[in-house]
Amino acid sequence: MALVTSTEMFKKAYNGGYAIGAFNVNNMEIIQGITEAAIEKRAPLILQVSKGARAYAKHVYLMKLIEAAIEDAEQTAGFDLPIVVHLDHGDTFELCKSCIDGGFTSVMIDGSSKSFEDNIALTRQVVEYAHDHGVVVE
Repeated sequence: MALVTSTEMFKKAYNGGYAIGAFNVNNMEIIQGITEAAIEKRAPLILQVSKGARAYAKHVYLMKLIEAAIEDAEQTAGFDLPIVVHLDHGDTFELCKSCIDGGFTSVMIDGSSKSFEDNIALTRQVVEYAHDHGVVVE
């Protein structure tokens, strides 16, 4: 299964009557701890990456760590661990686009620093690009 969208994950949670944990990650130890607990509980999860964490750890490293967590679940636990990779508080179209192009399944666009009209225009731009790529926007 690997990476999924939050739309798919939330439908299952609503129907199953359970919540989904969302955790900000920025290094191997945090990803390991969170995913090992999720494997133990057989629980889907959302791994959130902020702009700062992405700059700190680099996009490629974080994605490879998440891929390793998915592979570990399949090999050691024998099941697919559903994971959403979510950009937390993206503030530009370029950042959201880079995350979408790099494999994130969900992005949040935060245009709160902009005028209302500019916020709407930015959000529309991100939504159009994301939806064309099967990515959910918060």
